[in-house]
Amino acid sequence: MQFLEKLSNFISKYMAVFVILVAAIALFQPWTFKWAAPNIALLLGIVMFGMGTTLRLRDFRLVFQRPKDVFVGALAQFTIMPGLAWLLAKGFGLPPELAAGVILVGTCPGGTSSNVMTYLARGDVALSVSMTMTTTILAPVVTPLLTWWLAGAWVDISLSAMMMSIVKVVIVPIVGGILVNSLFGNVVQKYVKLLPLISVVAIVLIVGGVVAVSSQRIMETGALIMLVVMLHNLLGYALGFGIAKALRMDIAKVKAISIEVGMQNSGLATSLAMMHFGAAAAIPGAIFSVWHNISGSLAANYLSSRMTKEKEEEPATEA
Repeated sequence: MQFLEKLSNFISKYMAVFVILVAAIALFQPWTFKWAAPNIALLLGIVMFGMGTTLRLRDFRLVFQRPKDVFVGALAQFTIMPGLAWLLAKGFGLPPELAAGVILVGTCPGGTSSNVMTYLARGDVALSVSMTMTTTILAPVVTPLLTWWLAGAWVDISLSAMMMSIVKVVIVPIVGGILVNSLFGNVVQKYVKLLPLISVVAIVLIVGGVVAVSSQRIMETGALIMLVVMLHNLLGYALGFGIAKALRMDIAKVKAISIEVGMQNSGLATSLAMMHFGAAAAIPGAIFSVWHNISGSLAANYLSSRMTKEKEEEPATEA
C-alpha cells in the first residue's frame, strides 16, 4: 500500500511529463493507444467518480456562504473561455471540426487540475473547488447551449444528446462518488491517496487514445492547433486575473479565478467531441490536456512568488 501511495505521488507530480510522453508515443506509433479511444467516456467517468469520492455534501455549503465570489468566478468561466474560443476559431479560419473542438474546450467547466494548481499558487483553494463544483453542475445545461450557439455555424449539434452525455459521464459518476464517500467514508479515506494515480492513468489514456486515432490530422494541423490552444489558455489566465483584480478581490481570490478560468475540463471536451463531432474535433481537447498541465505548473510557480513579493513589500504596521 505504501508503495502504491508513493507511486501515486510520483505520477501526480510528473503528470505533465507522462502526458507528453504518451502523446508522443501515440502520435508516432498510433497502434499503441488506439484501443483506448472507444473507452474515453468510461475513462472520464472514472476520473469524475474519483472527484466525487473526495467530496461530501457539506462541501457545497461554501457555494452559498460566498455566493458573490463563486458567481463572479463561474460567470467569468462561462464567458471568457467560450468567447476567446469563438474569436480564435474565427480569427485563424479553422476547419469546421477543429473549430467545434476549440469551442467545446471553451464551453466546458473548470477542471480538477485547477484546484491543485491554485493550492501550489497559494491561492484561495476553497473558492477554486467551489467554482469547479458549480460550473460542473451547470455544465449539462450551459455547455450544450453555449456550444450550440457558438459552434452551430460550423457543425450540427443535438442539444438533448449532448446534455445526456454530460449527465452520464460527469454528473452520475460524481454523484455516485459523493454517495460512496458519504456511506463508506472510513473505507474511502484509506484509499484516497491512490485516487490521483487512477485519475492520472485515466487522463493519460484519454490523451493517448485521441492522439492515436487523430495522428494523421495532428501531423497536418498540429502547429496551428497548438498555437490556438496556447493562446486560448494563456489569455484565459490573463483575463481571469484582470477581471478579478478590477473587482478589487484580494490576491488569493485573484489567483484562484485566474487559474480556474484558464484551466478547462479538457477530458470532458475530448469525450464530447469524440461522441458528437468525430476524432478531429477531439484534437484541441487532447492538446489542451497536455498544455494546460505545463502552463498551470508555470503559472502556479509565478503566482506563488508574486504573493511572496507582495507580502514582503507591504509596509510594516506600527506598534
